[in-house]
Amino acid sequence: MDRSESLDGVPVEVREEYAELLMGSVDVLPEGELLRQLLRARSENRPLRVKLGVDPTTPDLHLGHTVVLRKLAQFQKYGHTVVLIIGDYTGKVGDPSGRSKTRPQLPDEVLAANAKTYREQAAKILDMDKVELTYNGDWLGPLRMDEVLRLTATVTVARMLERDDFSRRYLANEPVSMLEFMYPLLQGYDSVAVRADIELGGTDQKFNLLMGRTIMEAYGLPPQSILTVPLLVGTDGEQKMSKSYGNYIGVTDEPEDMFGKVMSIPDSLMVTYWSLLTGAGTREVESLEKGLADGSYHPAEAKRDLAQRLVALYHSDAAAVAARSHFDRVFKEKDRPVEIPEAPLPEEAVQNGLVWLPRLLTSLGLAPSNGEARRLIQQGGVRVDDAVVQDPATEMEADSLRGTVIQVGKRRFLRVV
Repeated sequence: MDRSESLDGVPVEVREEYAELLMGSVDVLPEGELLRQLLRARSENRPLRVKLGVDPTTPDLHLGHTVVLRKLAQFQKYGHTVVLIIGDYTGKVGDPSGRSKTRPQLPDEVLAANAKTYREQAAKILDMDKVELTYNGDWLGPLRMDEVLRLTATVTVARMLERDDFSRRYLANEPVSMLEFMYPLLQGYDSVAVRADIELGGTDQKFNLLMGRTIMEAYGLPPQSILTVPLLVGTDGEQKMSKSYGNYIGVTDEPEDMFGKVMSIPDSLMVTYWSLLTGAGTREVESLEKGLADGSYHPAEAKRDLAQRLVALYHSDAAAVAARSHFDRVFKEKDRPVEIPEAPLPEEAVQNGLVWLPRLLTSLGLAPSNGEARRLIQQGGVRVDDAVVQDPATEMEADSLRGTVIQVGKRRFLRVV
């Protein structure tokens, strides 16, 4: 890891830049190269070209995606050129990282729509007027077969099988398609096309990033250095943040939802979230850690400050203050929201004048299925007019439900009218 070299003789400005770029990073390879690049850029008075490739395979970003974007923003702050590659072509192949089977190929129109939302959401973090925004279909699409063959000749099958997910599937006699082998090659060719000095990515991208070095050398270019950032742990405190795990905080979440989700993270994640998600500098994070350690900064207050900061970043200062007030009113002060959405009693939920509570929750959209509704009730997560209901067999008279407030979990309220 690129953290042990001597800083004797390094200008103070470069030391500060280097320290900030290292903060929150995991792999900085080859050892010492990033510092040498920063010094070289300063002496030659030229910015480094810092590359990030994103495949638009989903329409929305969550805070886990923003970790690498914030690292990219740090390079931008110091005057380096951010090269953001939208993988409209590699998105058709699908990154096999961490996958147990071949990813389905997405239609062009889906990739195009997702790419639009990525640009809009990245603008919340990066100065897009200074970003070199490119699409890798511009150079991958026109490649002739002889050029593709030249690219495939740069790497051996043995090298490909060094990837943990490829080797694991191969040894388990599970399919590994040639299409998946192409992905690291295409990502590496992106670095050739944009002449990257540095490439960023999550720790799950380490093999692909190193592959870029190999391919750049094969094409006679100075190989890029690489910097990886950690995969953000989700609100459950256990697994990486992912929509499929239901532990994510979306960049486009409404202010109150975003605030409430941040408040649900374990205390153990607070410093990590501060350092990776807020743009806080080294001194601010160190001050936070000191305050939490000596008791001068209460964890509950620190978490509220964190939630307010994140809402302000993705919405506005006013929205963040309002979200904090809402949270304190509803949860800290055990009060209901001032404005509660209303919905009529669904006809399909009424049978012989009675309403079965799980069916009501499903009909009102408060639960995705009767089975999930029963689970929520059994766990004590459902209240009817502040009374906890824990029997999933509960039936109520339809007339008695009109005007009642149903609460599911900590943040969802609905008045039946």
